[in-house]
Amino acid sequence: MTNVLQTVFFVFVAGIVGTVLIGVQSRNLQAVVNGIASIVAAALPALGELALSLGGGADVTFGPELSAWIAGAGFLHMLGMLGWYETVSWWDHLTHTVSAALLAALVYASLQTPSALGSQVTDAYAAIFTVLFTLGAGVFWELVELAAREIGEYIDRPPVLEYYGLRDTVLDMVFNGIGAIVVVTFDVRIFVSVTEQIPQISGTVVIGSTILLFVGTLVLGLALETVRNTEAETE
Repeated sequence: MTNVLQTVFFVFVAGIVGTVLIGVQSRNLQAVVNGIASIVAAALPALGELALSLGGGADVTFGPELSAWIAGAGFLHMLGMLGWYETVSWWDHLTHTVSAALLAALVYASLQTPSALGSQVTDAYAAIFTVLFTLGAGVFWELVELAAREIGEYIDRPPVLEYYGLRDTVLDMVFNGIGAIVVVTFDVRIFVSVTEQIPQISGTVVIGSTILLFVGTLVLGLALETVRNTEAETE
């Protein structure tokens, strides 16, 4: 199974690299930037293993499941960036479900691991927190897309991330929720073997991410509202 997942990982990464090359050839800055970000994200588990090894001498192995899932989510997103979001009606729903399920599975695994979060986390609490965290991350992402649009308009360049309107935002949140609910309903613990190796780090990351999501969402929301009011006054 390990060899199969490693092969899947390299196939997805090769696909992402291919989409980046297509983006370069067609001068599609959005595809190039998103492709590079996807490659970096796919490499994070390996980079994390290296950093932990060099920093504390810990022999941590995250396994191929995490890398393969990240690369797969990135490849689906890159196909969307090359036009599938516009031509395939359900593609955006698929990518949001897969990406949200990935995030939910990581958070859920952290809550199942005795750590800084405590060792008495009930299954009900873990399920509710996982779904709410995933939805919160989805709200933050939608605000990031809005901010990208505002920046693109300000510099008169296509935005790195595309915002498709309120209806699309609502559907994105629905499928984000579906991805998280699938994880907690089927008790997906595929990444527990990862979080068990770094219990304190995984717990701290969840706590820190929760705080950052709250603060970041608040700051972005206020900034976007300020920009909108300013634009309204100048019209």
